[in-house]
Amino acid sequence: MEKEKYTSGVLQYIPFFYVMWSDDLLSYSEISVVKKAIKQDDTLTKQDYNYLIKFLDRNTPPAYEELKHWKNVISNSKIKLIESDTYPLATFSQKMICHHFEDCPFNPYLKDIEINLGIQPNHYNHLFDIEIVKETTSDFYNATELDTLLKGEHAVVVDTFREVLRHPIFKWDIKRDKEEFRAHVLKQVEFLGEKGYGAMAFSEAYGGIDDMPAYAAVFENMMYVDGSMAIKFGVQFGLFGGSIQKLGTKIHHDAYLSDTGKAKLLGCFAMTETGHGSNVRGIKTTATYDAETDSIIIHTPGKNDNKEYIGNALHSTKASVFAQLIVDGKNHGVHAILVTIRDANHKLTPGVTIEDNGYKLGLNGVDNGKIWFNQVRVPRANLLNKYGDITPEGTYHSDIENPSKRFFTMLGTLVGGRICVARAGLGGAKKALAIAVKHALKRRQFNDSIKIQEDLLMDYPSHQLRLTPAIASCYVYDVTLTHMMKVYSDKTITDKRKIETQAAGLKSIVTWFANDTIQECREACGGKGYLLENQIADLKSDVDIFTTFEGDNHVLLQLAAKGVLSDFKSEFNSAGFSAVLKLLSSRLGDTLSTFNPVYTNNVDKDHLYSSKFHKDAFDYRTRRLTYTIAMRIRDYVKKGIPSYQAFLKVQTHLLALGKAYSIELAYTTFVDFTANIKDEKNKALFEKLGTLFALNELRKDASWFLEQGYISGSKSKAIRNRVERLSTELRPHIGALIDGFGIPDHCMAAPIAK
Repeated sequence: MEKEKYTSGVLQYIPFFYVMWSDDLLSYSEISVVKKAIKQDDTLTKQDYNYLIKFLDRNTPPAYEELKHWKNVISNSKIKLIESDTYPLATFSQKMICHHFEDCPFNPYLKDIEINLGIQPNHYNHLFDIEIVKETTSDFYNATELDTLLKGEHAVVVDTFREVLRHPIFKWDIKRDKEEFRAHVLKQVEFLGEKGYGAMAFSEAYGGIDDMPAYAAVFENMMYVDGSMAIKFGVQFGLFGGSIQKLGTKIHHDAYLSDTGKAKLLGCFAMTETGHGSNVRGIKTTATYDAETDSIIIHTPGKNDNKEYIGNALHSTKASVFAQLIVDGKNHGVHAILVTIRDANHKLTPGVTIEDNGYKLGLNGVDNGKIWFNQVRVPRANLLNKYGDITPEGTYHSDIENPSKRFFTMLGTLVGGRICVARAGLGGAKKALAIAVKHALKRRQFNDSIKIQEDLLMDYPSHQLRLTPAIASCYVYDVTLTHMMKVYSDKTITDKRKIETQAAGLKSIVTWFANDTIQECREACGGKGYLLENQIADLKSDVDIFTTFEGDNHVLLQLAAKGVLSDFKSEFNSAGFSAVLKLLSSRLGDTLSTFNPVYTNNVDKDHLYSSKFHKDAFDYRTRRLTYTIAMRIRDYVKKGIPSYQAFLKVQTHLLALGKAYSIELAYTTFVDFTANIKDEKNKALFEKLGTLFALNELRKDASWFLEQGYISGSKSKAIRNRVERLSTELRPHIGALIDGFGIPDHCMAAPIAK
């Protein structure tokens, strides 16, 4: 084609038009933004306007030769693109005019296009054959402000705790001998107990501040030091101490809580058995009341009925043992009993056998063991009797008459542990992301023949797509788990059935997310991520177990799904599967609307970025899965299949529902939080993080939405493109987002993160 000589009016728009058409994301809303700017731009002649407007029709894009000519004009200008300029592309366009014309004022309409379209240098710097002056990361957002938003009302407690972590006892190094490792972790836990952190969830009378949410916030920060320390801390104070606090009464609190909170009394939580893991109700250990001696006899009846994988088992002197309580020949279900397992000289008490579980994939600083009981006798007063007691006359009494309801009430008091496990997993994911991103902001690799130096890893779109959606998810899950713990700890809410099942679902999706994220970070750091010194390897090994302790994730997701099916009514667990069938009628009456073709095909940016679209999509998925499960169960039962077998046949369907509900819960919680952020700049950032989270989740389940006809193929493609675009838009702020996690520098020992 004949080489055109552009007027100054047209020339200033050439870089913008080249970027927009190369981007392949020119939606109708973006076209309207550009058209409005051109229409208002009084520097343009009528001829300039007509030339530009003809290239704003999606149906007639510029020819290849036209795009090539635009690129040559840009490249031949020899102008540097300076990423740190306030409006990099508008400023670049101005400099290009100055290169050819004497009069070259800054055009505010170009600035408006740059802002409204969200055009950033990392969207287009690979398109230009020019020298680019790059900035590693922007300081537009203040990481301290982001950290403060996440800490919320626990800022003082968390900041103080992070300073405590400066102590030399928390300095990380490689420990591969489990005995040495365990001894060191024990010292760390005892140190934290002396500082008052173990008792945080206890009342003031026992050395605490009665603040479980603050305890959970501190617990996540322990993962920045070491996973073994966090888990042993959780076993000692959260599980053992928590069982005394939540299941015991004042006599137990007075006798044990203060020393437990200070780690002067070490204990373990003996629930899981070799033969019964997730099925706590089916454990075989017995606790038989002997009226003649007014004592309870703890016994392991069979070879595989021993307690298994019990943390703190090698260091403890007492155990909260969960067993079938038998009084006067009648089994009253699972109760917790305090059992002394070692004497003052740390010798095993008669009838107690403990074996070391040995080396594990991770968490080798935690002393896990197996425990057997052979007719071990303890006083009647050792029964943690808040929900069930044995009277002095030797009869069983409980204010909760229904055994099933009593069982789930007892377990419900310990749900806070599931939220803490999710928070710990999230802490591991955050640290892995911090290490991987800091490495990617230094490490350079590959270039072309023109660029002066190799590109930063973080400047590659593929790298951005690997890490940035995970960072957005961290913000979403942080806000969600903080809110969940606050609701769980609210003493004015007496019926916690809903929050218990919500916690089950969130624990599942967050710990799976953490494992996937840490693996991605390991790979993103190449061989460096495989070295122990860079800490990701230990995070990977330590967090792996989070998916199966405090409840196997597949079991917990089914629990969450059953809660959704029954509207979180307690009848589900207290009356069995048959009763739940009566609760499904409302689900079968749920009318699901048909789709408007305009909606299923809408690829406009404003629509795709709308929280209403995200909420509608997540809500539809949850309702549709709920309705179809109810239909399937009803049909199976009509065919004469027993209700329990009917539930087994829809088990994978239940897992999909549990996950869908949990994702929706996390997103809506985050949107509600974001709406209340006062600072508009930070609010806009959190909105963008929420959008990226939502679109990425829709992208991951695009096949389901396509199968349902909820979105079209073109919309699925647009969602995928928008995930990539948002990941790129957040690239300049990636450093601030990572630092916004608040991980102290003294906890970042990995050399590649320095």
